[in-house]
Amino acid sequence: MNVSDQVFQGTSALLLDGKGRIAVPARHRDALTAGDDRQLTFTKSPAACLWIFKRLAWEAFRGQLLALTMGQDPWRRLFLGSAVTVEIDSADRVLVPAELRDWAALDKEVLLVGMGQRLELWNAQRQAAMEAELLASAMPDAVQKIVF
Repeated sequence: MNVSDQVFQGTSALLLDGKGRIAVPARHRDALTAGDDRQLTFTKSPAACLWIFKRLAWEAFRGQLLALTMGQDPWRRLFLGSAVTVEIDSADRVLVPAELRDWAALDKEVLLVGMGQRLELWNAQRQAAMEAELLASAMPDAVQKIVF
């Protein structure tokens, strides 16, 4: 599947097990486990959640990061320096790296949010607070101008 063909959307409420694993939700299982590539790359996000990429999407993002100038090293460091690649196991579970779980304050209840080419893994309470703040703010012109 071409990276541009893969679009993740929707939110899944998940539970982290005692070992820090999440089950791949049914809505994303085919896209995440198809073929021989069962790897996901986790990295920090500026929104204080974790970004999750399939291999091709990660490679495209990583290529853009590597093309940045030295003045952008802090951003490259955030994304590349925290990146961890993991395998989806035979039971369709993913181990969320401990250091990233701690950084994103992921406890038992988490949300997996489809964001197009990537997924986001959120502390459920943090995501609810951020969404409430967003809904209390004015809608940007760019969003208001979307025609459907």
